[in-house]
Formats: sequence, structure tokens, C-alpha cells
Amino acid sequence: MKLVFAGTPEVAVPALDALIASDRHEVAAVVTRPDAPAGRGRRLVASPVAERAEEAGIEVLKPARPRDEDFLARLREIAPDCCPVVAYGALLPKDALAVPARGWVNLHFSLLPAWRGAAPVQHAVMAGDEVTGASTFLIEEGLDSGPVYGVLTEEVRPTDTSGDLLTRLAFAGAGLLAATMDGIEDGTLHAVPQPAEGITLAPKITVEDAQVQWSAPALRVDRVVRGCTPAPGAWTLFRGERLKLIQAVPVLDRADLAPGELSAAKNNVYVGTGSHAVELLWVQPQGKKPMRAADWARGVRIAHGELLGI
Repeated sequence: MKLVFAGTPEVAVPALDALIASDRHEVAAVVTRPDAPAGRGRRLVASPVAERAEEAGIEVLKPARPRDEDFLARLREIAPDCCPVVAYGALLPKDALAVPARGWVNLHFSLLPAWRGAAPVQHAVMAGDEVTGASTFLIEEGLDSGPVYGVLTEEVRPTDTSGDLLTRLAFAGAGLLAATMDGIEDGTLHAVPQPAEGITLAPKITVEDAQVQWSAPALRVDRVVRGCTPAPGAWTLFRGERLKLIQAVPVLDRADLAPGELSAAKNNVYVGTGSHAVELLWVQPQGKKPMRAADWARGVRIAHGELLGI
């Protein structure tokens, strides 16, 4: 089939690579978000998908809005059979959805209808799910509500951050998306409507969502830190400034600290929660690089009974 691939971040690159490598399909063009400012100089930088497509000699389309007439006209000229999508980052209008004869097929990183929305992996980790996965589905106008072509499952490991889990799903999902394209072309794969039960939503995680509440149980604190790593980054306040929490693990045999109370030894830093303590392993003070929590604690000289979150 002739394909136009839509995607933007690094997590979409494995799927693009899988389709480029396929001897059954032609990636005629790529659709991605416009170049965005990045780094200290805030210079415009192309998306990872755009960079990979340019390396492969594939036409790159960067519409400011997918409803722009110039973009729609070019899409009609290309006349793709199908448009696979991975984390494109913009809503597709009716006029765009109508162009490919076999529709737009999205690779979504959850077991639909669970975790429909922008941040399925983060929500799965924060909710304590033991199993998640990826689904390919036909895009409709609703939010991730279209009929499903295929699924795969993936264990959520006890120490997984959302970044760890998303990386595994990106590579496993690339194979699922390529197989879905094969099945659509063969006519051997047919989309099945999602069940009406089991719908959960996964909106974007905001900076406010990522603030650790020390009155919560230790397991909840652990899930928030892992679910918000690497983005947007779990955080708390220390002496009025933001402290990013990169790694923290529950210490189930210690419950002598009040919520948010710090206790620092030579090589360990503990914080009280609503249940047991957690040990801080890696933190990032405001304006500084990530560091071991014990090194941070020695530098700031934590006072007896001092609290996080204030």
C-alpha cells in the first residue's frame, strides 16, 4: 500500500522505521508537527520523525493545522491508501480523515478502551496497572474510540518509569502497526468495535498533577514519581524552591516519619508519607543537574524535623 505516516516524537520513530523497512508498503510522505523551539538558544528544531524521514529521503509535510487547505490538497495529490499514525499530536479534521481509502490507523499505547487520551502510559503506571499494552485502531472523530484491529500486551514492571515502559511499547508496537498494515492490505484483518465497558481516560499529565502529596501512602508516591518520569517530572517544594524527584523507593519497614518529614544519614535520605517512608535516590534541585539524593542532602544540611512540600 501507499502510506502517509503521521507522527512527531521519538517514540514514533520505531514504527516509521518498521514501515520503511517493509517490502510490502511505500511510505510516500510523512506528516509531523512544525519545527519547535528547543534548547537554551530556543532555535527551531525539527521533530525526531521529520529528521528520520529526511534521512530516508521521504517528503515531509509540516502543516500548522491539519485542516490547512494546502496540506489537504497535497494529501489528496499523494492519494495514500492508508495513513498510519503514532503520537502525531494534533486532531485530524473530517476532510483529512476522508482522504485515504482505508482510513487513518492509530497505534495507541494502551489496551483500549482503557486509557483513552494523550498520556496512557503515564496513567497506567500511576494507577498501578500490572499489565498494559498497545492497540491499533481506525481513527474516528471520537477520542480513541474507533474499532480495533490488533493488540499486544506488556507487563508493567515494579520499577518501570513511564519512559521505560513507553520505550518497550514503541518497539513492540512498531511490529504491531506493520502487521496491521499487512492485514489491511490482505483483507485478512477487520476492525472490531471497542466494548462499551472498561473505558478510562488518560488526559495529559500537568505540572500540577506531578506534585507529590506526602500525605498519600508510600506506594502512591512511588507511582507518581515513576509515572511522571521523565515528563513532566515529579516534584515537591524544599525551602520554597522546586525539587524534582527522579527516583524514590518505598521503605516498608520504616514508619517513624511524619508526612514530608526528612531524615538524612550518610548515604540515605528518607521522607515520611501517609504510610511508610520512601527513600530518595536521585533528585534535581532547581537550576542544577540531577544528583544523588545523599549528595544533595549533605549540601543543603537538612535540619532535624525539616519538611518537604512547604
